[in-house]
Amino acid sequence: MAAATAQVDGQDKVIAAAQHIVKSLATSKNAAEDMIRILSGFDNRLSSISALFPSSAPSAAAVPEDDMYDGGVDARISTLEARLDEAEQFVLQWEPSDADSSIWDSSSPEIPAEYLSAVDVILSLASTPSILRGRAESVLQIAMARLEDEFALLLVRNAVPLASDDPQVPFRQLSVSPPSEYDEFATSIHDDHLRGTNLDGSNRRSSLSADEISSDLVLPEPVADLEDIADRMIRAGYGDELRQVYVAVRREFLAECLAALGVEKISIEEVQKMEWGILDGKMKRWIHAVSIVVTRLLSAERRTCDQIFVQSEELREDCFAEAAKSCVLELLNFGDAVAMGQRSSHKLFRILGMYEALADVAPKLEVLFLGDTKDFIDEETKGVLTRLGDAVRGTIAEFGNCIQGETSRKVLQGGEIHPLTRYVMNYIGLLADYSTSLNSLLADGVYGGDCSAGSADMTPLGRCVLSLITYLESNIEEKSKLYEDGGLHYIFLMNNILYIVQKVKDSELKKLLGDTWVRKHRAQIKQFSTYYLRASWTKLLSCLKDDGLGGNGNLLGTSKIIPKERLKNFYLTFEEIYRIQTGWKVPDPELREDLKMLVLERVIPAYHAYVGRYRGQLEGGRQSAKHIKYTPEDLEDHVLHLFEGSQGFPNTPRRKP
Repeated sequence: MAAATAQVDGQDKVIAAAQHIVKSLATSKNAAEDMIRILSGFDNRLSSISALFPSSAPSAAAVPEDDMYDGGVDARISTLEARLDEAEQFVLQWEPSDADSSIWDSSSPEIPAEYLSAVDVILSLASTPSILRGRAESVLQIAMARLEDEFALLLVRNAVPLASDDPQVPFRQLSVSPPSEYDEFATSIHDDHLRGTNLDGSNRRSSLSADEISSDLVLPEPVADLEDIADRMIRAGYGDELRQVYVAVRREFLAECLAALGVEKISIEEVQKMEWGILDGKMKRWIHAVSIVVTRLLSAERRTCDQIFVQSEELREDCFAEAAKSCVLELLNFGDAVAMGQRSSHKLFRILGMYEALADVAPKLEVLFLGDTKDFIDEETKGVLTRLGDAVRGTIAEFGNCIQGETSRKVLQGGEIHPLTRYVMNYIGLLADYSTSLNSLLADGVYGGDCSAGSADMTPLGRCVLSLITYLESNIEEKSKLYEDGGLHYIFLMNNILYIVQKVKDSELKKLLGDTWVRKHRAQIKQFSTYYLRASWTKLLSCLKDDGLGGNGNLLGTSKIIPKERLKNFYLTFEEIYRIQTGWKVPDPELREDLKMLVLERVIPAYHAYVGRYRGQLEGGRQSAKHIKYTPEDLEDHVLHLFEGSQGFPNTPRRKP
């Protein structure tokens, strides 16, 4: 027992001696701190002496040197305790936390700075070995909870809306009106593509442009306050809590941004069950949103993280990744749902638009993230692009099948351009607008067409277009057989083939198919015109033949009546042709005039020659006018009325007065 007592006394004497040494060195703060470290390292029994002389702390917690040593250890502790009391009192006066009494919304602008100074004092005492450490840590917990709430409030209240004419409009009220359904696809998709009108056909604004979106998602001034709060929380070891509150607030904000851009959170099942008119509107808005989200929203979110989390690179990356990842995945999930939907030709251009929009931002998206998140986002993006590409190829294949399988037997009166021809050529014409993407996607020829079609130097898209047009030509050929009238059969073919040629010649399709293709099809139209002339006018011209008449105009006996009968048959046949073919329609003015000239060149000279040869027999007697019913000019005038597709002319031609 005596030995133990002697040991304790010896320790007290050692400590007392050490204290005396430190006090004698008090003229130099650095020297005193050096001696503390030396003595503490020399003997672990002296380690407790360091509690009496805390290491350097931020200026808000620092004690004047005169107070630090002159008053002794007790004075030092008393001074620190007084400072802790003051800081604690300041912290507790803002408790409990109340969203309606924010520190940063207080009437005095000095209060936030004073609160942070109090936190600095508490943080210093809580992070330094001291008999006050436990109490300081308890107060620090209260302060950190309050700062966490203040951090969240600053983030929410200072978020910058995407756009609004009224800056007082809460962000949640910004929305885009729901899309209306399209009418007929063949018209709406083409017109919408060319004119860029809204889904309901109006010219009103329906979505935000990138230029209307601020480059800052949080107002600049509060960012500095957020950085100050983040700095204290990080130094206090509250990085996880800081990350959780930041991610929760910003994730919801970005979700609201997507909603304002017209992108809704929707399941794959809902997408696949959706009516086309509604789905088409959502696809259109998605295409518009992808670029804005990546180039403006996420870039601004990255900048916000960089500004707030200056003190921790790890926290900076984690906060951005967790806040932004769900936004990106929501976009990708919709793209995936569309890609996995049923193949339908009317979806092609929206799917192509989605593919190009995502492919365009993929490199920008990749550089926004780091580490595992970057690898994950990159893999997910490439997967969606692959599936959208598959959907494009599959949809083109389905379109080709639709062309070949369109077997309607409705005959168009007048041999006009078939709706299938207009639909298909307008559809194919839009493919050229996506030539870069389609040349890549169709490089292997896997789209249901003949990848060996065309010349060796033809692009993949060119071969695809050639296959689709070939399908159309085959279908049109089959439909032409529904016309019993041989002449109308060829009018129908000429109208439709010429429409195809003009669509090619007047667009980028000509570059894909080449001049040779155009020349070949023009020659085909010319050949059809010859076939038309043969089918429609051979019978008429046969009435003017000299068979059995000797051909010299000197007729004897019963042969004298033959010229009159043949001319009568000529007139009857001509009037029947006129009655029928004025209802036929050749929309192209040039082709219409060419056909009229072709008829005139064959009919008028033959008629003029016939009447000239047999004028003596035809004009003899009291009824000569009855036999020569029309002059060549009369016939010419009536031929010029053909192919107008109008019943505005008399069904029976009349002689000029």
